[in-house]
Amino acid sequence: MTAFAPDSLVLNRKLPLWYQVSQSLRASILGRTPDASLRLPTEEQLATHYGVSVLTMRQALKELEEEGLISRHRRRGTFIEPGARRSTPRRLLGSIDAIVAQQSGERTTVLGHGTAPVPGELAEYFPEVTEVVAYRRLRRDGESGEPTNWAENAVRPELAAAIDPADLERWPMTKVLRDVVGVRISRITDTVEARLADPETAALLQVPLLSPILHYTGVTYDEDGRVVDVARIRYRGDRFSFTVTVEAQ
Repeated sequence: MTAFAPDSLVLNRKLPLWYQVSQSLRASILGRTPDASLRLPTEEQLATHYGVSVLTMRQALKELEEEGLISRHRRRGTFIEPGARRSTPRRLLGSIDAIVAQQSGERTTVLGHGTAPVPGELAEYFPEVTEVVAYRRLRRDGESGEPTNWAENAVRPELAAAIDPADLERWPMTKVLRDVVGVRISRITDTVEARLADPETAALLQVPLLSPILHYTGVTYDEDGRVVDVARIRYRGDRFSFTVTVEAQ
């Protein structure tokens, strides 16, 4: 059995450290391989791994325990719940690792990908290019297999050339761009709005035509201020809510 090893994390000192750590560890838990150990490293080992205090690590673990992703046992240690699944609320807070965590933990199928003209509604994000590489993916609940959301990504062609579509069935696009392609992401802007399911969305998500859905648009920028990816994700309205947390400065 492979030992569980959490992903690395670059901390943003403007955000609560416990929150960033919990988001990163959540993504690691939900994206773990089937043969990975369910036993987590100790609090001290995790604190050293993330470069935070034991108290900060303890607060992060408490967050995951309250969500039902882990269980903690005196003298035995901390374990991933075998049936752990993400609760339906999506929490939006300014962290790249938070975005990765939001997108992890579901079974993903790549429906297709290929070069396409820049869609008219995305022209403002790609003013100097005429074509992008479009990716279409369907995500299902890891336990029930029920469709939960489907995504379209428009990516710059020079970056898409380094993307293996198989990686998109394992990891979110944000993680692939950052950790595989090597894009230095500076920020992501999120927009969430209520819409009605069009025929394609209704068919993919198995919901009635014109039923409410949540439409998410995420625009990813690199350190030079260029848009590298625009994600448009349609979530089932009966499965998700979005929560925004505002922290005092």
